[in-house]
Amino acid sequence: MSPLRFLDHLFNFVAPATAVAVLLALGLRVTLRTRSLRVPLWKQVAITTGAGVVTLFGGLVLTGHDGRIATYSALALVAGTVQWAMLRGGR
Repeated sequence: MSPLRFLDHLFNFVAPATAVAVLLALGLRVTLRTRSLRVPLWKQVAITTGAGVVTLFGGLVLTGHDGRIATYSALALVAGTVQWAMLRGGR
């Protein structure tokens, strides 16, 4: 596999986690304005993306395939939980 093809595969693997993180963080900025502004947007996106990538990798290891519905469901659950924990201060 060429380096360019590897980067393409890596980008496509990380893209769902990044998209969920960005949409969730921006959506929370609109709906929970006062609470969401306490945490910088870049921090919300970075931490949620990291947790999402770990979740996608775990799904890949457990199922042996990328893109399973169960993995994407776990991604949504983990992303929401991470955002909830960040905005509630872990209380």
